[in-house]
Amino acid sequence: MNKIFIVEDDETIVKSIQLALKETFQVKSVLNFRAVKQEIVEFGADLVLMDIGLPFYSGFYWTTELRKISQIPIIFISSSSDDMNQITAMNQGADDFITKPFSLSLLQAKIKALLRRSYAFSGAEKLEFLNYTLTENTLTTDRESIDLTASENKILTLLFRKKGEVITKEVILHELWQTDEFIDVNTLNVKMTRLRKKLSSVGLDAHIITKRGAGYVLA
Repeated sequence: MNKIFIVEDDETIVKSIQLALKETFQVKSVLNFRAVKQEIVEFGADLVLMDIGLPFYSGFYWTTELRKISQIPIIFISSSSDDMNQITAMNQGADDFITKPFSLSLLQAKIKALLRRSYAFSGAEKLEFLNYTLTENTLTTDRESIDLTASENKILTLLFRKKGEVITKEVILHELWQTDEFIDVNTLNVKMTRLRKKLSSVGLDAHIITKRGAGYVLA
């Protein structure tokens, strides 16, 4: 069950959202408006509903802070339909925007759509190979955890999902082009070299085998 975290200081709105979402999601709202980022991280939220006007610090501030450590999906909920607020929200890293008063059915639809887009290729389903576990942008072993970039996560997700099978460079490039900047084969080679170096501390680099003229296989 996906976890939704609400950053909103209007208790009436918070309760109505919780009531609407509780059958489908695990929902929690912020308790300490000085520690929003900390509460989101500790809850392990999959998506954040973020108001703009908040006690102490604005939703824009907290979105900027979250984007320093995470690409978690964020939907802004605001009483202002002003274009500048929406533009600012998107520029700060928001993924969507909904204006109060809003339909709870529309909010649910937006949440489900954004979760599908965000996690369809994120590795969030927890993939495993030997003693390695791949979750969203993190590779863990019994010794340590390694943070991954979005493109590194996509590459490893492909290899983990198809372990034992050769994944061609063309397939990897196609997946990276879905959300990343356009890259060519040479850039992919550089990314793979950097990824191998990052994984060397836990020994996974030795299991990523290059098949000359074909691609890569996790074995």
